[in-house]
Amino acid sequence: MNTAGHPEATARRGLELTPFRGLRYDPDRVGSLAAVTSPPYDVVVRPDGLHQLQSNDPYNIVRLILPQATTPAERNEQAARTLRGWLAEGILAADAEPGLYVYEQHDGAGLLQRGIIGILRLSEPSEGVVLPHEDVMPHVVADRAALMRATSANLEPLLLTYRGNGTQSVTTTMVERTAEQPPLLATTTEDGYSHRLWSITDPAEVARIQKDLAQHQALIADGHHRWATYRRLRAEHPSPSPWDHGLVLLVDTARYPLRVRAIHRLLHGVPVDRSLSLLDGLFRVRRLDMPLAEALDTLADTACAGNAFLLAGDGAFHLVDRPDPGLLSRTVPTDRPTAWRTLDATVLHATLLAHVWHIPEDDPARIAYIHDTAATVEKAERDGGTAVLMHPVREEVVRDLARQGVTMPRKSTSFGPKPASGLVLRALDV
Repeated sequence: MNTAGHPEATARRGLELTPFRGLRYDPDRVGSLAAVTSPPYDVVVRPDGLHQLQSNDPYNIVRLILPQATTPAERNEQAARTLRGWLAEGILAADAEPGLYVYEQHDGAGLLQRGIIGILRLSEPSEGVVLPHEDVMPHVVADRAALMRATSANLEPLLLTYRGNGTQSVTTTMVERTAEQPPLLATTTEDGYSHRLWSITDPAEVARIQKDLAQHQALIADGHHRWATYRRLRAEHPSPSPWDHGLVLLVDTARYPLRVRAIHRLLHGVPVDRSLSLLDGLFRVRRLDMPLAEALDTLADTACAGNAFLLAGDGAFHLVDRPDPGLLSRTVPTDRPTAWRTLDATVLHATLLAHVWHIPEDDPARIAYIHDTAATVEKAERDGGTAVLMHPVREEVVRDLARQGVTMPRKSTSFGPKPASGLVLRALDV
């Protein structure tokens, strides 16, 4: 590996991706492949969305990734029973040969994303192989760990990105060559995205991909809590064990750039007028009587000049910007780079949540993190809460901070498109 001047030179070992025998739905046993898929567990935030997925098909993957029961223990045992039942019935079956899986998403409007799914050797942050960029919430990690223990499975891949050589990359070349062949499966989900999956099982081809990926490090684009869960579970099991690896999708963003969107906040039980009253004299506040799309455009323009947020929930939008410099100096930690101190998410968590509104960032009874902008506003208006709408961070800022070992506040970004859950799973005992 040529390490001269290369930002990945600090990694002692690169990415180690291993083939596995994927668990996949038998298309003859389910209504349709689209009907059994789901967005990742943390994107399904609304009860109506969960109920819709459950009603789409009795075998929808949401019954595994978000089981419904009275207590956490009952939920996890229910998921384990469901998985065992589906395996016994042949609803899910393991592929005959281990492979790396090429996965393609296409939105029909120009966005095409391809990557490769495998099981990745877990590493310590100090190794510089897999770079997190966000903090995690301990209760979410504990929840995911309990589910994975009960099912002994990785139920959905997390999304990692790396910077290859674009069209010159060995892995990308093989991914695109594979995508010219008939797929193992093809389906179109209700969001309009088409999904296709192939398997690479030839040992020589797998070895070429592994050699190429060993030169790279990866950024966690989506799945910080699942990565932390993988690492927790690995620590619980003496190595070597199947828990030494976790299910991932790797995308070369030099060839297939991801979209970066914001994750919004919903403050439960806090009316907008109360949220705004606490900002008096600390931020500039302007009321915007306009549709959501125009309000977001205004937010984007304002965010170019400094920290800015949109508050909603009372039928209007309120643009919040120009924080008092003295307030920021008192509340934002000074032991991290300027790029981190000036993030909207940093100001939101360190200043607004902690010191102005006094809302714990990890208390699900007080705050929710929602990807869908319109859903955040609708829920705030329906429940009498405050929606805090964010402007997305640029990918280069995320990557630069991650390479410095600096994590952003939790739920700072939403990279996408995210892999659909339910297309390929991993059982640790297969």
